[in-house]
Amino acid sequence: MRVAFVPGQKPDYVRNSILVKGLQKNEVEVVQCGVSAPKYPVRMIKSVLNFSSAKSSEKLDAVIVGFYGHPLVPIVRKMTDLPIIFDAFISTYDTLCFERKSVPHDSPLCKIFYWLDKVSCSCSNVVITDTNAHIEYFRKTFELREVDFRRVFVGADDDIFFPKEHDVENDCFTVFFHGTYRPLQGIDVIVKAADILKAENIVFKLIGDGPEKNRIVKLAADLKLKNLEFLNWSPYEQLPAHIHGADVCLGGPFSTHGKASRVIAGKTFQYLAMRKPVIVGRTKANKELLIDGKDVVMCDVGSAKSLADAVLRLRDDPALRKSIAQEGYNTFKKKGTVKAIGNEMLSILNELLDGGVCQ
Repeated sequence: MRVAFVPGQKPDYVRNSILVKGLQKNEVEVVQCGVSAPKYPVRMIKSVLNFSSAKSSEKLDAVIVGFYGHPLVPIVRKMTDLPIIFDAFISTYDTLCFERKSVPHDSPLCKIFYWLDKVSCSCSNVVITDTNAHIEYFRKTFELREVDFRRVFVGADDDIFFPKEHDVENDCFTVFFHGTYRPLQGIDVIVKAADILKAENIVFKLIGDGPEKNRIVKLAADLKLKNLEFLNWSPYEQLPAHIHGADVCLGGPFSTHGKASRVIAGKTFQYLAMRKPVIVGRTKANKELLIDGKDVVMCDVGSAKSLADAVLRLRDDPALRKSIAQEGYNTFKKKGTVKAIGNEMLSILNELLDGGVCQ
């Protein structure tokens, strides 16, 4: 089987790279049409040109429009009758108009984003996204009841994220988080949990950057916290070393934002892949994959006290830390590895090409 992969983001963007690598591990030949140009319009144009060349010179069975491909789908549909699998992954409308509030939600531009989400899904034979909660959102918000949606978890690259042979021994119980400083993450909840635990021998280490970082750093300064370390963004390949050095990892999301209830954070898969005990928000999406007290420990979203209690529970119960780390890792091995993600994609492709999906 041979497919064209046409992403809007760079090919090495985590979601894109895992899908391609997963397909390749399942013996699917992938014709990569994406490029690593820094600007999106350039990437988009070159991806389309590369696809045009590929469909003329290669015998293709299907097209996968990867992240961020919303503007690409209608163009690719005009160019080919091949089946299209579109990785919606996020809603442009929700992300820019509600989560990040980059544009007023009642503005003409938001109406365009709404139209783009709806049309890109409607043009596709199959639309994949990361959780059933996200599928429910797309179906309801954009009135897409007839579109064939499938769930494909984010997963993690287990060639990069895998358990280390020896556990570390920290002087202070170390709680680790990495991510972009945006409202979705609920990093203010982490800071307030650190404040609750400031008298304990516990240190929080946060890696990342983003538009909310200054506000979060100021919050920590106002609280005069000495048990919280802010570290600059770390290269992707160096994250495993930081994760390995933690006693507990925070997968989140911890905010009460609507989108937070619909995603399983990529970092959660990375922590599970390294057999670390993980705390996540008690959300509909996280419950699709994980069981509280078995694979992870869950806390109430928006609640610093609930998060602090979860940290103390794990600190005070080494046997629980060990058991959920192992069970979480077992779940990851079944559902989150590159090969497992690729196998999900292969099953969708086989069904699509065998006529089991509406074309």
